[in-house]
Amino acid sequence: MAGPIEVGQSAGRDPAVWGAMATWDFKARPGAARTDWSAATLRWSGLALAAASWFSAAFFGVFILVFYLGAAPAGRLAVWNSNLPRLYEPGHPLALWSIGAHFATGAALLLLGPVQLIGAVRRRWPGVHRWVGRFYVSAAGIAGLGGLGFILAEGTVGGPPMSVGFGLYGALMVIAAAWTWRLARAGRFEAHRAWAIRLYALAVASWLYRMEYGFWLPLTHHAGHTESFTGPFDVVMAFFFYVPNLLVAELFIRAAPSKLGPAVRVTVAAGLNLATAVVLLGTYYFARYYWGPGILGG
Repeated sequence: MAGPIEVGQSAGRDPAVWGAMATWDFKARPGAARTDWSAATLRWSGLALAAASWFSAAFFGVFILVFYLGAAPAGRLAVWNSNLPRLYEPGHPLALWSIGAHFATGAALLLLGPVQLIGAVRRRWPGVHRWVGRFYVSAAGIAGLGGLGFILAEGTVGGPPMSVGFGLYGALMVIAAAWTWRLARAGRFEAHRAWAIRLYALAVASWLYRMEYGFWLPLTHHAGHTESFTGPFDVVMAFFFYVPNLLVAELFIRAAPSKLGPAVRVTVAAGLNLATAVVLLGTYYFARYYWGPGILGG
């Protein structure tokens, strides 16, 4: 559960949106030829956001691996504190191992999550889906527990509000991972898919957290933010980086795209296209000024 400056994005808002969109199946129906174009537009817009979000999150995942974990062999763990104070405290092994596990598994979640949401992969290579899924839910559980372990050992730089918000986030990660695995084992695949989307909505929250800070700080001249992460904006962000994700995920889990009219589909597609543009803009900014230098200098 790292800090906000080295990354950043908000857009669209939740890549669980595109995960659900990518699994929607708009099949032609008799007499519906006139509306097929709107269904295709919506689907391609969702896929465009999917690709942009996956690329951006994967870039961030590589940054985590190189910048944070790459600092360990070189004995430069203190560099972690350049992005968020108190991430590394010498002589605190529980906190160190907890946050290290959180970083390592969090990067894996960002890199592998979209693969699990692609319907073609599930249908053509079910074995791959199952084995990647086992690794994914295990990584999600470790990421959540690692974050909780760090909070219990060190607290957070933002004090009680951040500790509560981030602690709830870690607990929800563990719960979502457990239910995703349990429902798959029980053969309840529709419910399993719903929990997998919720889990991915939580997994990408760390990426969105940094993106949102990355847009907010320069656009508002740091309004509501303090270096100790105790400002009004910081307190809101302790919860905002994952709660809206879950709400959007719920909307798409329960959506019935076949019942949407052409005008609604086109409107939603326009919103997704705008989100894609924001994702790409944010990715360019952070790749140039934060992730790229962090990777090359790592």
